[in-house]
Amino acid sequence: MLTHRGVWLAVIASAAFSMKAIFVKLAYQYGVDAVLLLAMRMAFSLPVLLAAAWWSGRGAATRISWQDWRAILFLGFVGYYLSSLLDFLGLQYISAGLERLILFLYPTVVVIISVHLLGKTITRRTIAAMALSYFGIAIAFIHDIRLTGDQTTTLIGGGLVFMCMITYAIYLTGSGQMTVRLGATRFAALATTVAAISCMGHFAIQSPLETAISQPWQVYAYALAMAIVSTILPIFLTAKAIQLIGAARVSIIGSIGPVATIFFAWLLLGESISLDQMVGAAFVLGGVMLVSSKKA
Repeated sequence: MLTHRGVWLAVIASAAFSMKAIFVKLAYQYGVDAVLLLAMRMAFSLPVLLAAAWWSGRGAATRISWQDWRAILFLGFVGYYLSSLLDFLGLQYISAGLERLILFLYPTVVVIISVHLLGKTITRRTIAAMALSYFGIAIAFIHDIRLTGDQTTTLIGGGLVFMCMITYAIYLTGSGQMTVRLGATRFAALATTVAAISCMGHFAIQSPLETAISQPWQVYAYALAMAIVSTILPIFLTAKAIQLIGAARVSIIGSIGPVATIFFAWLLLGESISLDQMVGAAFVLGGVMLVSSKKA
């Protein structure tokens, strides 16, 4: 019973997070820029994140040291704020489906980081799986270039999202020990709070407050939806799912994310689904599943 519950929580969390790119694309139709939209998303999320950080830290046996705070500040800034900013900027140029496929490559970068920084070995199977994943991305890129007819724009957007994926992989690699020390929910809430404050500070420096006030209600609605559906909900559902069925199973179930994004992009944004896109997605998913498997 608990296993089934954990599986469903992981499925809902992955599907909810996959909606982020859809909400961003829908908001962009009203002329909002990436920095303002990201700041609005984080502003709506911040009260819940602060409450979660306080609640999860009540009576905790582990006190947060200065070394812990340095890690939280670094990972929150680089792995969440900078990663989110690059993602939002990239979505100005490429489709939601391609964005999600690129982001899903993060296990391949985690492997590379682990090899160079943690001294882990890499197998031939892992190398083959990574080659499979990046071949699939190449096919997906061709789909977007054919769709837009603009190779330069697609490469710029893809490059921004690829850098987003790298910073997110850094976050995941560095967060392993932190979640063990502080707990998954407590660490995620604190790191995301750092990102939220960074996002709002970035907007405050760049633009006057009137810019946010003058936005149409639809922009507020999509930012709120991102905060609730694609930020707060996945954080807590994923943490609970990991508690029930383990991180490995949650990671495998998360593979529905790119497929869900492609489906929602077709349903809500009118993005086309072509054979080469689905073939590319299959290569990416297959390669990532091999990289993420224990034998790799």
